[in-house]
Amino acid sequence: MSALVLVEVSIHNPELYEEYKKHTLGTLQKYGGKFVVRGAQTESLEGDWNPQRLVILEFPSVQSAKDWWSSPEYTVAKNIRYRAAQSKMLVVESVGPVGA
Repeated sequence: MSALVLVEVSIHNPELYEEYKKHTLGTLQKYGGKFVVRGAQTESLEGDWNPQRLVILEFPSVQSAKDWWSSPEYTVAKNIRYRAAQSKMLVVESVGPVGA
């Protein structure tokens, strides 16, 4: 079953965050990951949730998402993100492929 990774990001160093973005794309392919949403404009329909930046990734499984997150390749990018932004990240099992 596929999995989604949802990331809410508040950027405090935009230049460094651009560096993070450059490193991240290449780390996804090995784990079957792809961007579904990457920083698109958001609009709250309920509650007071309005993230500065929202990213949604899709992976073939929860395990592949976790393998990506803990991989040496992504750890380099992740350490840049830790210096550039504050983030909240969830992995959730999907009911099926996005768009199905």
